[in-house]
Amino acid sequence: MRTIKLFIGSILFLTILLITTSCTETSAQKNSLTKEEVSDTIVKEIPILNENGSTIETRFNTPQGFTRVDSEDGSFGSYLQNLPLKPNGTPALHFDGTSKLNTSAYCAVVDLPFNGNSNYQCADAVMRLRAEYLFSQKRYNEIEFLYVSGKKSNYINYLGGKTPTKENLWSYMCGVFCYANTYSLNKQLTSKSADDLQIGDVFVIGGFPGHAVIVVDKCVNEKGEVKFMLAQSYMPAQDIQILVGDNGESPWYDLNFGEYLYSAEYTFSKNDLKTF
Repeated sequence: MRTIKLFIGSILFLTILLITTSCTETSAQKNSLTKEEVSDTIVKEIPILNENGSTIETRFNTPQGFTRVDSEDGSFGSYLQNLPLKPNGTPALHFDGTSKLNTSAYCAVVDLPFNGNSNYQCADAVMRLRAEYLFSQKRYNEIEFLYVSGKKSNYINYLGGKTPTKENLWSYMCGVFCYANTYSLNKQLTSKSADDLQIGDVFVIGGFPGHAVIVVDKCVNEKGEVKFMLAQSYMPAQDIQILVGDNGESPWYDLNFGEYLYSAEYTFSKNDLKTF
């Protein structure tokens, strides 16, 4: 009888040991699978800022889940996305060489010298970018801007038969800076819906002084949600800057901003969007 009890006890012990071992292995396998599943679902978010990037497109990555709009070669959009930038951390300077005080408003400075021109403010920077683009495409006769007086100033007419050069383009633009502003730019541009925002469009409030910022980049996600980037000059005359976006960190703004766009240094209505 004692032998039978010992045999039964041994069987029970082995059974419990097997069950325990089996459960332990199952748990380990489960934990291993869980780690693999977690590993497969982890997506490393790419930082927005690439300090070594030398253009808008290479300096700033898109937010997670968004893809940059691929502008057609030779388009105004492509020109703006490829604007040269000064090294990361370079301060924006006024026409007199002093630094812009509000460093929290911008996250990059466009590398286009303005030669200390004290008239080079917000609308002037927008017109300068448009003129530089048209010049790069040899569309010289399309370089034309409206003065506050109502007069149209055309680059080819200004040349009077001279060959277009970067030097006389700048001389022409210096005259534009003197006689055109947000008031005349607002009149020259065509209104459009913010839902159709494109690179190269301008948020502008015409006035004295008013303000203008230009859309220099755009990205979209699979849901069709849109983010965009803005650039400006300001008062007193200063370098063109890439503005800090609506989250206070990256340069991206959400197109779903409601009735008002709160840019880094100015507020616009959704009805203030215009295009060339």
